[in-house]
Amino acid sequence: MRRGGANLLGGRAITLDLEGFSAIELGAAFDLEFSLNWGFLPFVQLEHHNAADILEAYVNTYLKEEIREEGLVRNVPPFLRFLNVAGQLNGQSVHGQNIARESSLPRSTVDTYFSILIDTLLGHFLPAWRPGLKVREAAHPKFYWFDPGIARAAAGMIREPADRLWQGAALETLIFHELRVYNEISRKKRPLAYYRTASGVEIDFIIESRKRHAGAPAHLVAIEVKRSEKWNRSWESALRDLAGQEGVKVDRLVAVYTGTRAYHFEGLEVLPVSDFLQSLYQGKIF
Repeated sequence: MRRGGANLLGGRAITLDLEGFSAIELGAAFDLEFSLNWGFLPFVQLEHHNAADILEAYVNTYLKEEIREEGLVRNVPPFLRFLNVAGQLNGQSVHGQNIARESSLPRSTVDTYFSILIDTLLGHFLPAWRPGLKVREAAHPKFYWFDPGIARAAAGMIREPADRLWQGAALETLIFHELRVYNEISRKKRPLAYYRTASGVEIDFIIESRKRHAGAPAHLVAIEVKRSEKWNRSWESALRDLAGQEGVKVDRLVAVYTGTRAYHFEGLEVLPVSDFLQSLYQGKIF
């Protein structure tokens, strides 16, 4: 539309994000292990046997041509080099200077390239939640690709077996995707963030179900995600520490894991991925 000079209807149209398939749309066809490795692109979900070829083509051909056609970058090879580094850092905190060094690019160019990924909906920043805006609290955002399969292809790992660390990031990417999709279709538009202090204590997702105002504390839903078939209760510490903080009201503590049993431990719900997604789309999480 922009290339054709179309009227973009500023102020006269509602903006809706068109996301990839969600687990709820796939229904009985949803395969968690496949989706963690290959993602939600329609052609990938429809042609499992061609998943690797489709994802490589998406990154190496479609993205390159689309970026060139839009005139967003003058020199495509450095952008592709950046994509490789950004793919490897999926789900991690963004330190622009470190990424610039790894990709052999100026910091300003890295910032521009991240802006391109955000503007073209290829990825999303997840900001750090800061209850008191204290200096000691981490403020670097995390970056998640819109699709775990695309992240893997961008990293050049589509032909390599995904290790446990990568699969953990892929599960976070999938859950973030589903949170964004539900947030969009429900029109709730609640702020999403993660929480990490300087000591390294981290909670994967914080949802502000009610913002702080006039001295009233923020109301939160805190979600921890683990790629494990067994739940380890030591993983609960960050959630419980947050629930005990002054100045916040934690309405729900939720843990999501790849096991098959649901548990309830002293105010914490531990849910298999399928149970969590069902509760999410039923409006029970937030």
